[in-house]
Amino acid sequence: MTIARLLDIGAETAAAIEARRPVVALESTIITHGMPFPQNFETALKLEEIVRAHGATPATIAAVDGRLVVGLDKAGLERLARLSGGVVKASRRDLAAVLARKGTGGTTVAATMYIAALAGIDIFATGGIGGVHRGAEQTFDISADLVELSRSKVAVVCAGAKSILDIPKTLEYLESHGVPVIGYRCDEFPAFYARSSGVKLDHRCEGLHDLARMISLQREIGPGGLLIANPIPEAHALDAGQIEARIEEAVHEAKAQGISQKDVTPFLLRRLVELTGGRSLEANMALVEANAALAAQVAVELARLKA
Repeated sequence: MTIARLLDIGAETAAAIEARRPVVALESTIITHGMPFPQNFETALKLEEIVRAHGATPATIAAVDGRLVVGLDKAGLERLARLSGGVVKASRRDLAAVLARKGTGGTTVAATMYIAALAGIDIFATGGIGGVHRGAEQTFDISADLVELSRSKVAVVCAGAKSILDIPKTLEYLESHGVPVIGYRCDEFPAFYARSSGVKLDHRCEGLHDLARMISLQREIGPGGLLIANPIPEAHALDAGQIEARIEEAVHEAKAQGISQKDVTPFLLRRLVELTGGRSLEANMALVEANAALAAQVAVELARLKA
């Protein structure tokens, strides 16, 4: 038996993969742990519409009833959205446990990358990746997203690392594990809500064709994937100094309440929505949509290269 026996690939996604048409993977924790119903369902549909509008097939990935589903249909998206907060937030380490009990879970960046690679999908759009947490020299809290980037040959389009993290250490970790980080029309690594973190990047790319060539070559060179940093659209970016102050406040509250490990990020993001009067959520939505659009355009160029 192979791992493929655990995969259920939706008809639309399977047809696109078989025909070598462009496909973009999308994660499901934004549905299960990002926002309440029905906003999460509306967001999932909108992201898929954006991918289609730019010429690619969307493939939202999740663990459903003990199966790894690649390409949820509309009914599957709605069911997952209605379960918001009531299912597992499944990273790579959680998959066996969730599947063994025929459970359901939203897949994180790490788990989505892994499953996308199994299905033969080259590119994945998310909001921001996880990274090295502040104070990791004491806690050793490093996201599995970084480890998976060094293993799975999938290109990830993101708006940088969430600014609640230690961005310089995150980039050092990626460098140590051979993961290329490419700034799309930017010279500095973006900080999720803000367009820049102040940390310079070694590589910049201006065009879709060149990005596609880099992804194709990285698949040959390996061992893992490639990270494309796409800054939040300028109209929706938040002031870096102001958001940093709110982040520090939220981090202090998390420590005071004893919140740790995988509960930290959801708490901080939720608290930031409150502290910014909803502006951080608006920014989050804008950057995810921009990343879905860019990933679809790059997927189209990848398909042309293969052809």
